[in-house]
Amino acid sequence: MERLARGRLMGREIERKFLVAGDGWRAGVVRSRAMAQAYIARGEHASVRVRIIDENSGRLTIKGRVSGLSRDEFEYEVPLEDARGLIALRSGRLLAKRRYDVMAGDRLWEVDVFEGELSGLVIAECELEREDEAVIRPDWLGREVTADPHYYNAALAVHGLPLAFAAARR
Repeated sequence: MERLARGRLMGREIERKFLVAGDGWRAGVVRSRAMAQAYIARGEHASVRVRIIDENSGRLTIKGRVSGLSRDEFEYEVPLEDARGLIALRSGRLLAKRRYDVMAGDRLWEVDVFEGELSGLVIAECELEREDEAVIRPDWLGREVTADPHYYNAALAVHGLPLAFAAARR
């Protein structure tokens, strides 16, 4: 991501996403924060998300359609009260999660532990510089879900837990 004027971030997001299989990641935690997020628009070409972080800051993010491991992403800081008002306009459920920044080797991972209706779902993501960049997988990673749209946050907000995940928990 490239930082531009007035708190605006833009660029190309390249990431891989995995289910988490165990608690080994907890040893590498360097920071955590609570997040509440909702989608105010979700379409074929883009989605618009609003997020409140630690009840003290708001962000508005527009994400383009996924192409391979990449998509366009534009992110803006918004006043907290605006973020709360936008969340009230949401389509689908409010997602609650705690995000942990985790160091594994020389790579930073973001591990999201979902709460509420999505409790039990734990997803790890790492951002890449290039789509062909090699990723050394920590032993606490499970199945890769990068290409599975059921695990996109926008889909979780509308449909809840993926059926395969819910069935595996029973």
